[in-house]
Amino acid sequence: MLLRWKLSTAPLRAVFLAAAAALSIGAASPAPAIRLNQIGFLPDTAKRAVVAAASTKPLAWRVVNASGRIAAQGSTTVIGDDAASGDHVHLVSFDGVTAPGTYRIEVAGQTSRAFAIRAGLYAPLASAALNFFYQNRAGIPIEARYARGTQWARPAGHPKEVAPCFEGADERGTEWPGCSYTLDVTGGWYDAGDHGKYVVNGGIALWTLQNLYERQAAAGRFAFADGRARLPEAGNGIDDLLDEARYEMRFLLAMQVPEGTRAQVPVGPLQPGAKLTFSTINASGMAHQKVADRNWTSLPTRPHEDKEDRLLYPPTTGATLNLAAVAAQCARIWRSVDPTFAATCLSAAKRAYQAALRNPQVYATSSFTGSGGYGDNDLSDELYWATAELWAATGEATYGDALRGMPAHRAAVREPNWGNVAALGAITLASAPGVPQAEASGAKAALVAAADGFLAEEARSGYRISYATLAYPWGSNSSILNRAMILGLAHRFTGDARYRNGAVDAMDYVLGRNPLDQSYVSGFGARPLMNPHHRFWAHQLDASLPGPPPGVLSGGPNSTSMGDPVAAPMKGKCVPQRCWKDDIAAYTFNEVAINWNAPLLWVASYLDGNA
Repeated sequence: MLLRWKLSTAPLRAVFLAAAAALSIGAASPAPAIRLNQIGFLPDTAKRAVVAAASTKPLAWRVVNASGRIAAQGSTTVIGDDAASGDHVHLVSFDGVTAPGTYRIEVAGQTSRAFAIRAGLYAPLASAALNFFYQNRAGIPIEARYARGTQWARPAGHPKEVAPCFEGADERGTEWPGCSYTLDVTGGWYDAGDHGKYVVNGGIALWTLQNLYERQAAAGRFAFADGRARLPEAGNGIDDLLDEARYEMRFLLAMQVPEGTRAQVPVGPLQPGAKLTFSTINASGMAHQKVADRNWTSLPTRPHEDKEDRLLYPPTTGATLNLAAVAAQCARIWRSVDPTFAATCLSAAKRAYQAALRNPQVYATSSFTGSGGYGDNDLSDELYWATAELWAATGEATYGDALRGMPAHRAAVREPNWGNVAALGAITLASAPGVPQAEASGAKAALVAAADGFLAEEARSGYRISYATLAYPWGSNSSILNRAMILGLAHRFTGDARYRNGAVDAMDYVLGRNPLDQSYVSGFGARPLMNPHHRFWAHQLDASLPGPPPGVLSGGPNSTSMGDPVAAPMKGKCVPQRCWKDDIAAYTFNEVAINWNAPLLWVASYLDGNA
């Protein structure tokens, strides 16, 4: 994920009109006051629309079908002024309309766009969200037959990536000694709008895909059985979701430091502005933080035209624990699919875990240009996550004993993000086979309690989402969808439809039930994402390049980190849910990332499977 960038001088051109807009119902039009999910609703879940209207009294509404017949009618619930959106809002609930068909809502003389009610609504979105990962693969050509269109085909980016360690002065003048080896780190996923590949952030994204496979396997419903996702691996007899996950897993395994390696790195807490001091450590089994460009590339840059040096950046404890966690999860999942690969993953997980225990305070620095830092000075959650995964994978008492002594084992669960991954450990404890019943029950209770807290926030949110805050962070859409993932798990644990409806509310928001009347997903809805911050999906800057393929999630509104040239002039002038623009230069608003698309995939697949 970019923290800084460089914009080329290419002139702005007409925006890309995605061919996949055919998936939408209705054409783009001036924003109405009636906000709703722009792709529609499942028959048996909550159906809500939000109306931005000044009236302080209830308004009459009705839902009409394609023939003009009234399917439901009533009066709006007045919610009132909403600080997050700046709107005075009313709520329309029409859960009783369940017959498949095409409908519109009429309120106070205004008519909404047409929307569908039908089963299978989320299957195309789930498929497109998974295809995002194929399209961001490094090391292989992206082919039109898999990318769903010739415009997205491209030559392989970084096809033979044998990288040395960074050596020399960083941007603060600190001299780094480098290392005596190179690693072949070909493959994996580009992280975001740039061409960096990160172990921290790759970890949570990969975990989410692997967890989705586990959930589908437990339900006996394989939505991405071999051949359904149209991947190069089709026909190998392995679930396509696992094929995509293994592509990233192999890259993460390749980032592990060879045995017998000693490295000079900063050890201990990093003080802002303080000079770094180096210690010599046994780095065997640790993981490099990232492989990335020496300097930022310009916008746009095709992956195969990236001329910057590709370098391994120093190993960190955070990256090492990410590797330990997802490799242990890999071992558990692949044991019955490919025992040899599972054994490779488990060996790497154990080596990484021991390396992290041996070197618990090797932190990422933000002193390199050309790529994001992903710095994190609190690794207690990563240690908890990795310990939980290894316990679930091995059943060894050592891990269980260690886990019970960690503060995170007793702490309240919050939605996960790359810098706070304790919830991932709780989810594994709650749902992985072989975890002792007492531990599984405790983890389930903690996750349900978190879900209850999220639902309680809906009453404080004008747009009725489980996210009542006035400080929208970078990637807020992923925060909302990761909460929806926990709501979906609570639904599976309890059978209580309230949790599923909360997940629906989150997806409604992302797909258009928001004050901007914006679908934050490309190719889906009447007003979809068009101009993400991405070096290849850059039609806004270069007419020879494509816009985004369907199924790409924008980071969304950001009222807290407004550092790019589009966002900066808006700082202090927009309410949180309106701090966003669909512009390639707006990286703090409109970047895309693997850890954001992963929960989009998870939630869309969950809703499709529970229709």
